[in-house]
Amino acid sequence: MNQHLERLKQNEIRFIDGSTLGPSFKAIQSFALDDTICTKIGKQESPTTVRTWVHHHTIVLGIQDTRLPNLSNGIKFLNEQGYKAIVRNSGGLAVVLDEGVLNISILFPEAERKLQINDGYETMYALIQDMFKDLTNGIEAKEIVGSYCPGDYDLSIDGKKFAGISQRRIRKGVAVQIYLCINESGSKRASIIKDFYEIAINNKQTNFKYPIINPNTMASLSELLSINLTVSEVMKRLLQSLINLTPTIITSSLQGDEIDLYNHHLQRMVDRNEELESLQMNFEQ
Repeated sequence: MNQHLERLKQNEIRFIDGSTLGPSFKAIQSFALDDTICTKIGKQESPTTVRTWVHHHTIVLGIQDTRLPNLSNGIKFLNEQGYKAIVRNSGGLAVVLDEGVLNISILFPEAERKLQINDGYETMYALIQDMFKDLTNGIEAKEIVGSYCPGDYDLSIDGKKFAGISQRRIRKGVAVQIYLCINESGSKRASIIKDFYEIAINNKQTNFKYPIINPNTMASLSELLSINLTVSEVMKRLLQSLINLTPTIITSSLQGDEIDLYNHHLQRMVDRNEELESLQMNFEQ
């Protein structure tokens, strides 16, 4: 077994599924949920947790994206394409979420030995390899230049990116999040982000170097593996991998003081997105 996968070999794992909640389930709720659980895990009041989430027609921006010189026109473009934009509370840049993109969060404690940043990424990478080991051994972790939200732990097959991993730490709790493009066109998703940056930069000088998107560097797993994968099929693969790692999987929603803590983190996300929300409401009028 991959040594990084051993980190998920627990007596029990908590599993929270948000993959079928539909369009009314907003991305700001997901980031608030992860912060809530991460805080509880850091206090050793919750076991290692795996959470899944799907959000419809959403562009998740990074903090640097909010500093784009012509952001207003960029957001207007996204809205015209049917996407709602939000700003996340973790690192990274703009990504596309829709019903063909499955997000997985692994939330675990730093424990006695302080985990290195790469340990979290490697754990997620090992889990994804395990989930698809019967279909491919060609999943690589390396930066794919020309993709959106590029990073050292872009996951790709034959040089085409289908997933990106981010990480957030809160008081001895670690949240590792991945988006997996399961089906539909990866290059079409990339084209949306390409056009967004071109409009939002508008040929102006920027202090931060935003990615120059080449849509041909991105694809979905269905495209790369030449099979028709669905989110529900990938969910089954995830659960099978977890079952092989732990004797007990607990499915539970938020309980007790977790609900108050969630409301606190949700309000922080609402506050973070106040200006962006106001801007988009103006476009609707």
